[in-house]
Amino acid sequence: MPARDPKPFVIPMFIPHSGCGHRCTFCNQHTVTGQNTRIPETADLDAEVHKYLEYRHLGRGFTEISFYGGNFLGMETARIRRLLEAATAWVRAGKVQGIRFSTRPDTIDARRLDLLAAYPVSTVEIGVQSMDDAVLDRIKRGHTAADCIRAAQMLKNGGFRLGCQFMTGLPEEDEDSAVGSAGAIAEMKPDFVRIYPLVVLSGSVLAGQYRAGRFAPLDIEACIRRMAKLYRIFSENGTPVVRMGLQASEDLNAPGAVLAGPYHPAMGHMVLSRIMLENARHQLDAAAELPEAVSLRVHPASISRMRGLKNANMDALKRLYPEVRQFDVRPDPQIAEEDVLVDPAGSALPV
Repeated sequence: MPARDPKPFVIPMFIPHSGCGHRCTFCNQHTVTGQNTRIPETADLDAEVHKYLEYRHLGRGFTEISFYGGNFLGMETARIRRLLEAATAWVRAGKVQGIRFSTRPDTIDARRLDLLAAYPVSTVEIGVQSMDDAVLDRIKRGHTAADCIRAAQMLKNGGFRLGCQFMTGLPEEDEDSAVGSAGAIAEMKPDFVRIYPLVVLSGSVLAGQYRAGRFAPLDIEACIRRMAKLYRIFSENGTPVVRMGLQASEDLNAPGAVLAGPYHPAMGHMVLSRIMLENARHQLDAAAELPEAVSLRVHPASISRMRGLKNANMDALKRLYPEVRQFDVRPDPQIAEEDVLVDPAGSALPV
């Protein structure tokens, strides 16, 4: 199999709720994916692959057909084989390099991994959600943190690229629980992590608890603070975070789909912007004296993050440091993407 691109080109195929023997209290996959429950046929898969390959950019060599939205290994064996065989045909044709899917950790066992051995499965994402057993019990998850550790080890031993899906803001979770879960996930050494903030979806069990006043989700500000802290934990452990926040869709944006909670299409950008603001404040607070004009040097890819959504970070810095009359943001390709260096305005920059 070719070397895996750290950011593969993904062709998504949705199988909402398929293979799920029960529903977690927060779940309504129809709203999240914008798809119905029909399992895609070979013709559906072929049409989607054709469509996505037309838009694949040059240089995105490693391409995966990806099954999302359900519990892939919880489906009947015949269905699993049918989908894998349809995807494998594209790998054999040289158009696609691998297959990925998401599944529950308690569906990872020796029998199912033996089944996968006949197919070019490259990546498996497990829905960890939390590593706090009290939280997992409250959301009716149906597995424990130990199941996640066991599944992760089996997948890594099997040579699969491992992804972990982590959710924050769940019932019974506080900041200590969230931080502990992030640390426990980092210890499993996944190849990447997704962090999803909990939102209350119409049609979920949690919707009834919210309407009855038995649960209140995080607001956006609290969620951004928490996710920034979680992101730092993964970053310090060398674990890439490939997504923060739910993928925007017509169904999620429909009136009444999200009843409450920190849903925002730019959530990931806002979290990274908060981290840049915190880094800038650390530099400014450490200065013995601040000049009237300050340049914030950042990587060129981080200019918009440093400024923040609608220049929110720049406005915050002006409020926090009134002695500085002017802030500007300047690109410096020598700086890491999350770092900020503070200079008096007009200082010479490296060429």
